[in-house]
Amino acid sequence: MADLYLKALESERKSLWAACRRKGLAKDTPERLRIAEIDKKLTEHKARKAGS
Repeated sequence: MADLYLKALESERKSLWAACRRKGLAKDTPERLRIAEIDKKLTEHKARKAGS
């Protein structure tokens, strides 16, 4: 079965990253901070999934 939470996080990250590259945003912008937060959630989710 597809992991919809994982797919949603990856999709949001990809979209935000594209916008940041297009706009040339610095590291301390809200969009870049959200990408870092998503990266953390992805890592936690994958670790939890691997542990199960």
